[in-house]
Amino acid sequence: MAFVYILECGDGRYYVGSTRNLDSRMEQHHLGVGGEYTSKRQPVKLVFFEETTRIDEAWEREKQIQGWGRAKRKALIEGRMEDLPRLSRSRGHSRLF
Repeated sequence: MAFVYILECGDGRYYVGSTRNLDSRMEQHHLGVGGEYTSKRQPVKLVFFEETTRIDEAWEREKQIQGWGRAKRKALIEGRMEDLPRLSRSRGHSRLF
């Protein structure tokens, strides 16, 4: 069992991570030893997590979510799955104005 998770940091930014032990990892983040990024943005709050079968699956999902914009991450956190396709970033297409 493994997890991908999203923290909301004290400055309002989101941090996406993955772990085999969510409780232990959250304790590390709350103590400020869970990583340089979150240690500088305390306090942190767990706002989303998904369980996966294997850690490599959690890591892949982490990388996917890290590539998303803030609005899409927020939709995931809020459970608005129907909004995810609309919020996808356009890859390789430039806008003309």
